[in-house]
Amino acid sequence: MAKQPPKHAGSPVRPVAAPGRAARSADKPDPADLYAALDLGTNSCRMLIAQPKGSQFHVVDSFSKSVQLGAGLEASGQLSRASMARTVGALKICQKKLRHHSVKRMRLVATEACRRATNSDEFIKLVTRETGLNLEIIMPEEEARLAVISCAPLVSVKTEQLLVVDIGGGSTELVWIDLSRVPRVDRPRAIMRLHTGFDPKESKFPAAKVVDWISVPLGVATLRDQFNDVDDDAAQFALMSWFFEENLAEFTPYQDTDQVREGFQIVGTSGTVTTVAASHLGLRRYDRNKVDGLRMTSDQIDHVIQGYLHLGPEGRRNDPRIGRDRHALIMSGAAILQALLRIWPTDRLSVADRGLREGLLYAQMSTDGVLEEGPY
Repeated sequence: MAKQPPKHAGSPVRPVAAPGRAARSADKPDPADLYAALDLGTNSCRMLIAQPKGSQFHVVDSFSKSVQLGAGLEASGQLSRASMARTVGALKICQKKLRHHSVKRMRLVATEACRRATNSDEFIKLVTRETGLNLEIIMPEEEARLAVISCAPLVSVKTEQLLVVDIGGGSTELVWIDLSRVPRVDRPRAIMRLHTGFDPKESKFPAAKVVDWISVPLGVATLRDQFNDVDDDAAQFALMSWFFEENLAEFTPYQDTDQVREGFQIVGTSGTVTTVAASHLGLRRYDRNKVDGLRMTSDQIDHVIQGYLHLGPEGRRNDPRIGRDRHALIMSGAAILQALLRIWPTDRLSVADRGLREGLLYAQMSTDGVLEEGPY
């Protein structure tokens, strides 16, 4: 049974054809073929415009910008005027791209910051008035489901137990899926079918079983803000990691870690996971083709995290592998990642440079029946 976050949990609650960077074909695509997906999170505003291509999609245009919508939310419970202004400015750029490509089919969603802010209705109305865009605040279960289906192409046919982890700015979603009764060749496709919901309807196909899911209202920004008053870098990291683990107490797989066995895979989707992967590879310039789908072991990830701690705040700020837009948040994200690997150690953590936007696109295209059946 799906659970809501524990009451004590913090504050209230490519693909092959889909590169993360903007890509444009020589001929302007037919607007009738285009779909858009926008994800407005606690830290970032991201959008993809794409067209179906076989069982995948081809990205026509994209946008990503740090807006820090949730700055100050932990203390005040509200979105600040400055945060809303920054975000509206980014959304105006998105609106121009949508108008330029004449996109008609789209989903534009907001997540944890807007779920929690007491003035989110005011913000949504401001966005509509200033940009003409209609933002939709989605609930944690849909956010988790969309993250899961975006990762379907990375699911191994050997995987029997799957944990999908989406570390966001304001919340972290975990979904545990049992694939043991699904024929191996059909396992990635069974994940994709979850776009209709975690409780599968009657189907002639073997279904992926969602054992449990949870949305913890602790992401890289909210967890960092809760321990901002701890000056010692190592102590702050340890406290964040153990505090996050405490908030997994009601997640069923946490109570039975013995079920982890051969055939277990974690798929991690977030800036934290891709940054750790880039650091592991020693990339001074981020390369999505090298990161997306990379597999890492618990020991490799721990080696990177210990390296971050050794660098200290100033060293992380100047490390090109981390980047100046990520250095302030990398340790809270790493604390979450370390907690998960402490509970479920694995030599099969797959790095996913994909997430809510890709899930939104897959869901829209699957519903419209424009994706071909085929291998992912």
